[in-house]
Amino acid sequence: MNRWLAIAPLAALLALGLLFGLFSLKRDPQVKPDALVGKQLPDLVLPTLDTGRPVRLLEAAAPAPVLVNIFASWCAPCEIEHPVLVDLKRQGVRIVGVAYKDAPENTKAFIGRLGDPYAERLVDRDGRAGIELGVTGVPETYLVGAGGKVLAKHTGPLTPEVAKDLLAKAPR
Repeated sequence: MNRWLAIAPLAALLALGLLFGLFSLKRDPQVKPDALVGKQLPDLVLPTLDTGRPVRLLEAAAPAPVLVNIFASWCAPCEIEHPVLVDLKRQGVRIVGVAYKDAPENTKAFIGRLGDPYAERLVDRDGRAGIELGVTGVPETYLVGAGGKVLAKHTGPLTPEVAKDLLAKAPR
């Protein structure tokens, strides 16, 4: 009887390992949750980076189309995509930046060092807005159309090709 009691936790652990292993074989790691695509951008109020004045994200995202870029100074891929954002601004693309879980002084230094591609700079210090937006990691970029409708989402750093494809989804 004591032998079975000793083996039971090991058997349970082995069964759980097998269950998780089988689950991971059926899971597609390339699937990205796009829960907001086709829906209205959440009505969030965030402070601006410079003054702390509260701004509705929907108002900051007008006029459409606009890219809403979730970034952070501590994010290495954000630094990689930053030149693409600066180039998009030069091309006349309107970009709203949301600093995710970042200290404002670090965000200012990041933008000061790499250039400022943003028409509006907002702060999501505690990450609550990120939860409502469905952020799975930074950087993430949303294409927002007329009326605040999310037309597309890209997770990961933007490349010129990805940015072109993303912007092509905006109605003309």
